[in-house]
Amino acid sequence: MYVAIQRYQIVESGSVDEVLQRVRDGFIPIIKEGPGFLAYYVLDSGGGTVTSVSIFEDREGAEASISGAAEWVRENLASLFPNPPEIIAGEVGAHELNLPKLGVREVTE
Repeated sequence: MYVAIQRYQIVESGSVDEVLQRVRDGFIPIIKEGPGFLAYYVLDSGGGTVTSVSIFEDREGAEASISGAAEWVRENLASLFPNPPEIIAGEVGAHELNLPKLGVREVTE
């Protein structure tokens, strides 16, 4: 599993709500069809920033997503983001899910 985290600073005149709406309407339909896609989250990370967390089966999927996101942002959000995002990406070394709280029943054989 591979994770990419991207943090974007929004211009002072921009709105986090506007960015989140554009992402919901425009980017999520694209990313969810990407190779190896597992999950995508975007959050208001405070101080006029938004942060996205993308989870993929492998590095190739994550790298394709980072590249695709950069292109989508240039075409759809360039006026709201004055600088390229801060990007952190890497292979997951440890993880845990609380399946019952996520509404997933464990399969027993």
